[in-house]
Amino acid sequence: MANPLPIRTPTGESQTEKPPHLASFPSSSQLSASGKTRISPAASFLKRSPSSAQKLRRRASVEHPDLLQTGKPRRFKSQYPLDSSERHVEYILVASFHIDRGPIMEHQYPAAISGDESMLAELMLPDQTHVRSQDWTIFFLHKDTGEDDEDADQEGKKKRKKGRKNKDTDGQENQYNDHERNAEESSDDDYDDDDDDDDNEGDDDDEEEEGGEGPPLMYVLNLVNTKQDNTVRRGAVVKAMAICTRHSFLHIYKPLLLLALEEYFKAPYPETLASLYDAVNAMDLSLLPRFSLLERSILQASDSKDMFIEKFERMIEQRVADDESERGSGSSSLGSPTKARYTLPRDTHEYESKVVYNEIPIPVKIPTVIWPETVGDFSLIKLIQIFAAPHSTAPQPFALHPHLTTNGAYTHPIIVLVNAMLTQKRVVFLGHNRPSGEVAEAVLAACALASGGILRGFTRYAFPYTDLTKIDDLLKVPGFVAGVTNPTFANHPEWWDLLCDLPTGRMKISSRVEPAPVTEGSKFFQQNNTPSGQAAASLDPTGDMTFMNDILQSINQRYGEGVIRAKWRAYILKFTRVAAAFEETVYGASALYIMGPGEESASSGGGLKVDPSDPASLRGHGYVWPDESAKNRELAACVSRIEGWRNTRSYYGFIQDVAASYHATGPVKSTDLQHHHDRLRSLKLPSEVAGTIYLAFAHSIRDYAGICQLLTVTPESQAGLFYVSLGLFHTDPVVREATADLIDRISSHEAGRHFWNRVGRFTKLAYSRARRDRDALVNSPALSAGSHGDVFGAPLQQQQSLVGVALGETTSNRRS
Repeated sequence: MANPLPIRTPTGESQTEKPPHLASFPSSSQLSASGKTRISPAASFLKRSPSSAQKLRRRASVEHPDLLQTGKPRRFKSQYPLDSSERHVEYILVASFHIDRGPIMEHQYPAAISGDESMLAELMLPDQTHVRSQDWTIFFLHKDTGEDDEDADQEGKKKRKKGRKNKDTDGQENQYNDHERNAEESSDDDYDDDDDDDDNEGDDDDEEEEGGEGPPLMYVLNLVNTKQDNTVRRGAVVKAMAICTRHSFLHIYKPLLLLALEEYFKAPYPETLASLYDAVNAMDLSLLPRFSLLERSILQASDSKDMFIEKFERMIEQRVADDESERGSGSSSLGSPTKARYTLPRDTHEYESKVVYNEIPIPVKIPTVIWPETVGDFSLIKLIQIFAAPHSTAPQPFALHPHLTTNGAYTHPIIVLVNAMLTQKRVVFLGHNRPSGEVAEAVLAACALASGGILRGFTRYAFPYTDLTKIDDLLKVPGFVAGVTNPTFANHPEWWDLLCDLPTGRMKISSRVEPAPVTEGSKFFQQNNTPSGQAAASLDPTGDMTFMNDILQSINQRYGEGVIRAKWRAYILKFTRVAAAFEETVYGASALYIMGPGEESASSGGGLKVDPSDPASLRGHGYVWPDESAKNRELAACVSRIEGWRNTRSYYGFIQDVAASYHATGPVKSTDLQHHHDRLRSLKLPSEVAGTIYLAFAHSIRDYAGICQLLTVTPESQAGLFYVSLGLFHTDPVVREATADLIDRISSHEAGRHFWNRVGRFTKLAYSRARRDRDALVNSPALSAGSHGDVFGAPLQQQQSLVGVALGETTSNRRS
C-alpha cells in the first residue's frame, strides 16, 4: 500500500486560553503566518473528535443496525434532542439610526454580545437603507465561547456524571456503549445508548474548537424597516432587528422577524424581544432523526419524498413509548391519542415544525440534511443566470490568468468564479443600487457553488455584506469573498482579484492580481506531455464547456434547484478525483485519496485482484478515463487550477476530511466502488472483466452500511442501479446469480428499495428469470413438470409473479 503524502498543516502556537471575542472578521489567532486557518474535520463528516477516526471498529454483523439484538432497547438519536443545552437562537439584537449619533444599538437580549456594538449597528443598517422600506442582510460573527458558556458546560457535565453514577448504582450498566459509539459513524448514527455520549460530544467539541477552525460561526439574519414619520426630524424611523443563531438554516426565521419587528415599532421594549426569544427556542425538532454520512449523501441526492421514512417512524414510536411510560401506561396502540399527535413528514428532505409567536402558529420547514458551506436560502440557478445571459449574448474576453481562465480568454464566467474561489482569490460581488440582501444571497450561492457540499473553508472567510468603513480589516483576510453595494470598490482593483458586477452580469479580473507561480506540476507536463494548445482548446480537455452547456440546458428545461446542486456536487467531486490523479502522476502519491489494502500505485492495472483468494478485492482506484492520452490531456489542461488549489484552506480541509471520514464512508475498503462502477458506466469492458466487477460487488456489499456505500456512487440522477443491474444479463450464470443476490439485499434496504423500484420493467424481468433459473436448479423435480408451468419449467404461480413484476406490482419490495 502506497503511503499518502503527509498532511501539510499550518503551523502556529497553540492556544490554551481564549478570551471572549466577537468580530465580523476571523481573529488573528485563527490564522497562521501563511494566512491559512487551522483546519479541523468538518462537522458533517465527523461528529466526534478528529482522533476518533483511528479508533472506529467496524461492526461484524451484516444485519440492519436497527435490528441487532442487544441487551437493552435502542435509543434512536435526534439531531436536536429535547434535553440538549443548545439553543436555536442565542441573541436578538435591535439597532436604529440616530440623526446625530448614526447607527446605535438599542437592545440586546438576553445579554449583551461582547464586542464592538458600533460595528454591529453599522452592519445591521446597510448603506442606502433609508431609500427602501425593507431590506434583508446576512452576516457572520466569529464569536469565541465565553466564560459563562464554559461554566455552564462544566456544570452540565457535573450533573450528567452525577446522573450516570446513580444509574450505575441501580445496576443499569451499559456494557456495549463503546462498541456502539465506535460503530456510530459507519452505520448506525441514528441512535443513542447512554448519557455518556453527551459528555463525549461536549469534550470533542471543545477539542475541535481548541485545535481546529474555532467555534462554529454565528449566523446573523437581519431585517431593516423604514417607516415614514413626519413627526421626527429626518421624516422617517429606521430600525433593524437581527437573530443570531448557530444553525445555518437561518432563513426559516424570516416570517418571525417580520412580525416581531412590526411589534417592536409598537412596543419598543425588551419584553418584545423576550417573547420572540422564548418562542423560537421553544421550537421542537426532537423528532428529526440523525443520519450517518452515507445516509445524508443518499438523501441529498434523491428526490424520493419518502426516502428513509422508516427513521421518522421509529422516532415517533420511541416518543410514543416514552410518553406512555411517563403516564404509567404500558400499552401502545396505533390509534392512541398520543400517536395521533405526531405525523410523518410529507417530504423527508424537510422536517415540518412550528413556532408559536403571540399565539400565532407559524409553520417552519427545517432541512434534514445540511452540507458544509450551505447557509440560508439561496439559488444557484439565479446566480448562474445573472452571469450566463450576458456572456451568451455578447461574450467579452477575460484577461488571461492560468488559475482563472482555464479555457482561454472566453472561459465561461461561472467557471472563472469557481476557479477564483478554489484557488483562494479575493472575490467581490458589487450590487450598486441593489438591496444588500441581493449581494448577500450571491455571496452565499458562490460559497455553495465552489464547495459542492464537499469542500469547505469558504463561508468562514465570506462576508455576505460589508461596507467601505471596514476595508482595512477586509484586506487583512486572505482569499475572502464579500458582498458590497458601494461603487467605489470597482475603482480599486488592488482590493480584489475578481469583481462580479451583479447589475451588468459581468466579471472582471483585476490587473493587480498576483501572477501564478511556476510549479513542479506545470514543469512536469511541459516536459513529458505537450499537447497542442489549439487542439486542446478545440477539444475542451477540461470538460468545462460541455458541463456548462449541460447546466444551462437543464435550467432552460426547468429542472429544479436540487438537480443543479447535484450536478455541481458531481463536478466538484470530479475535480477532487482528478486532482488526486494529478498528484499521483506528478508526485507519486496523494493525500486526497486513501488507497485500500494491496494498492500500490496509480499505475496498477484496474480489475486485477489484490488478493486472488478474496473475490471481494479488486485493484484500481480514482477517476476513470477512456485511455491514457485522454487522461494526460485533461491533467495538462487542469494543471494550473490544481496547483493553485493545492495551497489553499479548502485543500487542507479536504485532506483532513478524507482522513477523518475514512471509516465513516462505509465498510468496503478493498475495492473502490466509485472507480469500478465508473468503469462499468464509461468503458466497453470484456465480459470476463465485467463479470469480475459484478462478483466483487456481490461479495463485498453484504450489510446495511455496504449497501449505503454503493448507493452513494449510483445516484438516481446518474442512472441509479442501471449499470449494476446489467449483471443480470451477463453470459455467465454465476455472475447473474450473484447479481440477483446483490439486488435482493438492495431491494430490502430502506433506501435501496427506492432505487430498485425505479429500474425498468425489462430489468425486473431479467431479475425474475435469474431467480427462476436458480429455483429450477434447486428444485430439479419442477423441471419435469412442464405441463404445470411455462416453457422454462417454472410453476404457474411463478409465471404469474413474473407478469406482476413486468407490471411493476412486485410485493417483495413493499414494506410490511
